[in-house]
Amino acid sequence: MQPYRALARVLPLLAALLACWPALAAAEEPPAASDLVQAELVADGAGVRAGATFDVGVRLRVREGWHVYWENPGDSGLPTRVGWNLPAGWQAGELRWPVPEVYWAGPIINFGYEGDLVLLTALTAPASLADGAEIPLEAEVSWLVCNPETCIPGKATVQRKITAGGATGDAAKLEAARALLPQPAPWKASLRTGTAGLALVIDEPALAAARIEGAYFFPRQNDLLAHAEPQKLTREAGKGLVLTLAPSEFAEGPIEALEGVLVLEEDLGGSKARQGFTVAAKAAAAPAATAAAGATEVPAAPALGLLEVLGLALLGGIILNLMPCVFPVLSLKVLGIAQQAAESRARVRLHGIAYTAGILVSFAALAGLLLLLRAGGAEIGWGFQLQSPVFVTLLVYVLFAMALSLSGVVHFGNSIVGVGSSLAARPGLPGSFFTGVLATVVATPCTAPFMGAAVGFAILQPAAIALAIFLALGFGLALPFLALSFAPGLHRRMPRPGAWMETLKQGLAFPLYGTVAWLVWVLHLQIGSTGLAAVLAGLVLVALAAWAWGTSRMAGTAMRRVGAVATAAAVAGALLLVRYPAAAADAPQVATAAAGEGAGPRYEAWSEEKLAALLAEGRPVFVNFTAAWCVTCLVNERTAMATDGVRSLFAEKDVAYLKGDWTNRDPAITRTLEKFGRSGVPLYLYYPAGEKEPIVLPQILTESVVREHVEGNT
Repeated sequence: MQPYRALARVLPLLAALLACWPALAAAEEPPAASDLVQAELVADGAGVRAGATFDVGVRLRVREGWHVYWENPGDSGLPTRVGWNLPAGWQAGELRWPVPEVYWAGPIINFGYEGDLVLLTALTAPASLADGAEIPLEAEVSWLVCNPETCIPGKATVQRKITAGGATGDAAKLEAARALLPQPAPWKASLRTGTAGLALVIDEPALAAARIEGAYFFPRQNDLLAHAEPQKLTREAGKGLVLTLAPSEFAEGPIEALEGVLVLEEDLGGSKARQGFTVAAKAAAAPAATAAAGATEVPAAPALGLLEVLGLALLGGIILNLMPCVFPVLSLKVLGIAQQAAESRARVRLHGIAYTAGILVSFAALAGLLLLLRAGGAEIGWGFQLQSPVFVTLLVYVLFAMALSLSGVVHFGNSIVGVGSSLAARPGLPGSFFTGVLATVVATPCTAPFMGAAVGFAILQPAAIALAIFLALGFGLALPFLALSFAPGLHRRMPRPGAWMETLKQGLAFPLYGTVAWLVWVLHLQIGSTGLAAVLAGLVLVALAAWAWGTSRMAGTAMRRVGAVATAAAVAGALLLVRYPAAAADAPQVATAAAGEGAGPRYEAWSEEKLAALLAEGRPVFVNFTAAWCVTCLVNERTAMATDGVRSLFAEKDVAYLKGDWTNRDPAITRTLEKFGRSGVPLYLYYPAGEKEPIVLPQILTESVVREHVEGNT
C-alpha cells in the first residue's frame, strides 16, 4: 500500500500546481496610468490682453499601442475630460477635438486618438486684466487609456503660469493643433429617411465628380447610430454624396438631426488627403425611391419554397455524414454495429432510434439557441459555437477523455464521456442517444452541399419553419445509420463478438486523437500561445484524472476514495483553466491577419473597404470566406486553391485574392454571409472585372471549377 499512500499525497498537490501555473506565469504588474499617458498644458501669453480670447491646450502623449477616446467614444470607453480651475473673472469655452480615428476591438468600434494630441480650449480674459500680469492656469484631466487587451483609467492636474503679453514659445504647437481640427463644412448637408434607411446627403454636385475614395461620419451623440455597422458611400449625379448610415437600436424615435465630423478621403494622384469637416444635418423629405447612381446592390438570395428547402436540408444532412469532421463519431457507431451483432433485430432498431433522437433533440436545441441569440441582436451563424474558445476547449477535453477510454487507459462505463462503449446491454441506449448528440456537435463546423441555402433560409423564417428545416437537416444526418439499423438481417451478417472488438475499439481511438489535435490547432489560431499553454495544461490534468481514476478502481476502498479525490481535483483544475483561453493575452494568430503566401495564389485579408477599392480599380476579385474549424474549407483550400495551377491562373488574369477569416466572430463577415443567403462558411465569390455583382461558386471546390469561372467570366 506504500505506492498508493505516496499517490494520495502527490496527486492533489500536482493537480493544484498545474491549475495555478498559468496564473503564476501570466502574473504581471499592470503599467501605471502615468506611464501610459503624460499630460501637460500648452499655452502662450503673447496675444493675451484684457477681454481677449485665446487658445490653450492640454497635450496628451500616449504610449505606442494605446489610445484615448474622443467626445463620443463609440461602443465602449470613456471620453477624455478637462475641467478648468481659473482665476476669478475668466471664462473657458468648449473643448475642441482633433479629427478622431477608428479603432476596432473585435465586434465593437471605438473613436479616439493615439500618439501625441492637443485638446484645445478658448479662454476669455476679464476686462480688468493688466498687461504683464501673471496668470496661473490649472486643469484637471481624466482619461481612459486602452490597448486591445486592457483599459486603465488615469488622471492628472496640469498647471502653467503665463504672463499677459509675454511669449512662451508654444505658439507653433497651438497653431499645429488648430490645423488638426475639423473645418466647418462648406456645403449644405441634410438627412434622408425612407425605406432605404438613414442617409447623410452632402448637397454639392461637384463632389459627385471628385475623386473621393472613402467617407466616414463620426456622430457626436453616442446613442443615435449603430457605430459598428458599415457606412456605404454612393454618388448621385447632379446632387452630391450620399452616406448610408444605420440607426442605433437605442435611438428613441426617428432621427431628425445629426451633428458630428465627416471625414473624406480624396485621391490627389499618387497621394491621399484626409480631411475632417464639422457637419450639422436635419431630416429632409424622402424623395421617390430611386437607386443611387453607382450604388452596389447585393443580389438577393434565390426564392425557395418550403418543401424545396426541406429537401435541400435533408439531402445536405445525408451528405454531412461524408464530411471528415463527422468521421470520428461515425467510427464509434461502426463499433456499435459490431457490438450489436448478437442482439435481436428489435434491439438494433432501438439503437438506431435512440441515435436519431439524440441528433434531433440536439438540432432542435441548436436551432432554438441560434434563433434566440439572433432575436437578441447577435450576429452569428452555422458553427457559431466553434467560435468560442471556451466551448472548443471543453470539446477538446471531452473528446480526449473519450479517446483515453477507447485506448483502455480508463473505463467510464456508460457516462457521456464513455458514449458508444457498452452498447450490448440495455444502458447502451443512452450511449446511442449521446453519440447522436456528439455527432451534432462535431458536425456543425462542416457545411455540406445543399445545406448552405437551407440553413440561411431557416434563420430568416418564423420559429416553427426554422425548427422544421433544422430537424430535416438532423434527420438527414441520422438517416444512414437509422436505415442500417432497420435493414433486415443486417445483424446476422456482422461478425460475432470476440476479442477482436477490443483491438478495434482501441484503434478507433486514433481518429478522436486526430480530432483533438485539429481542435488544439484551431485554438492556437483563436487565442495565441498563452491561451494554448493553458489548454495543454488542461489536457495534462484530464489525462491525470483518467489515470488516477483507472488506477484507483483496482485498489481497496480507501484508495478508491483517494483516487476519487485526486480525479475531482484534476478535473476541477482543468475546468478552472478554461477561463484562460477566453482571456488569452496573445493576439489571435489567424492565418488571414495579413497578406500571405503558400502553394496557391498570394492573398490579402478581406474587408469591405479592401473589396470596394479593388472593384473600383476594375480588377477581378476572388473572395474566400473560411474558418480554421471548417474542415470542408480546409479541404477545399488544399485541393482547389493552394495549387500551382490556380496561382498561375490568378497571376495571368490579374485576379485579386481576398480571404475572410471567420474563425473568431466577425460581424462584417456574418452580415456578408447573410446577404448571400448563407449562415456559415465556406462561401466563395468571384467578381469579374468591371462587375459589381459576384458569381457564387459551389461549396465543394475543385481546381477545374475555379478555372471554369475565372476563364469563363473575364
